[in-house]
Amino acid sequence: DEKLVRVPFGDKILIFHGDGSNNGRETRLNIISCTKTQRYLLKGCHIFLAHVTTKEAEDKLKEKRLEDVPIVQDFPEVFPEDLPGIPPTRQVDFQIDLVPGAAPVARAPYRLAPSEMKELKMDHSGCALTIGN
Repeated sequence: DEKLVRVPFGDKILIFHGDGSNNGRETRLNIISCTKTQRYLLKGCHIFLAHVTTKEAEDKLKEKRLEDVPIVQDFPEVFPEDLPGIPPTRQVDFQIDLVPGAAPVARAPYRLAPSEMKELKMDHSGCALTIGN
């Protein structure tokens, strides 16, 4: 009993033949993550990937247009059909001037492991430093 899968592809139909390697056992579709797929590839496994969509999903995508979004209808001047080009150079340069020689702001220690946090609290117990979890 040969298994066949027919897949429309443009004006042709691709036919996939099952190789019978399951020895008559029932097979099922396994969905795997991208990470797991990479692991299988690195091990040299043969895998077949498929992206399956329904006709309804494709039809819904075709129906959506920018003009159909209510906020776009309310403010058409903000959403022009064609953009005129790159925005002009601004007259005001937005930047924050730092004090010369100032050190960058330290990251909060909340990302530490509980044991490291406990050690940090003990090291600074005599200082005026408050660390909260």
